[in-house]
Amino acid sequence: VQLQASGGGLVQAGGSLRLSCEASESIFDFSSMGWYRQAPGKQREWVATFMRAGAHNVADSVGGRFSISRDNAKNTVYLIMDSLKFEDTAVYYCNANRMTARGRNDYWGQGTQVTVSS
Repeated sequence: VQLQASGGGLVQAGGSLRLSCEASESIFDFSSMGWYRQAPGKQREWVATFMRAGAHNVADSVGGRFSISRDNAKNTVYLIMDSLKFEDTAVYYCNANRMTARGRNDYWGQGTQVTVSS
C-alpha cells in the first residue's frame, strides 16, 4: 500500500490549504482513511477520518475550520483547512487502515509540512 500525500506549504494565519492523499488501492479496501499531524516536540495527534461507509468526523480542536472529503474515483481523501492558525503548524500524515484476523494494519504516507505564519 502506498499513500501519496501532497498540498502542504507555507500560508499566513487565516489562510487555507487543501491536502490530498492518494492511495495505491481502492479506498474501499480500507476500513477508513484520514489524517494525523505532529507538531515539533509533540506527539502525533488525530485530525480527521473518513470511514469506508461514508461517515466522517474531525477532531474538536479543528472543528469548524477543517473538513475531510473523499473522491472515490480517484482513491483520494482531502483535508480542507480553513482559517488556519499558527498552532496548526505541523507535519500532516495521511493514514489508511484495515482490520485483519490478527488486528489492525495501519499504513502511512510520507507526511507533508504545513507551516502557518502568524
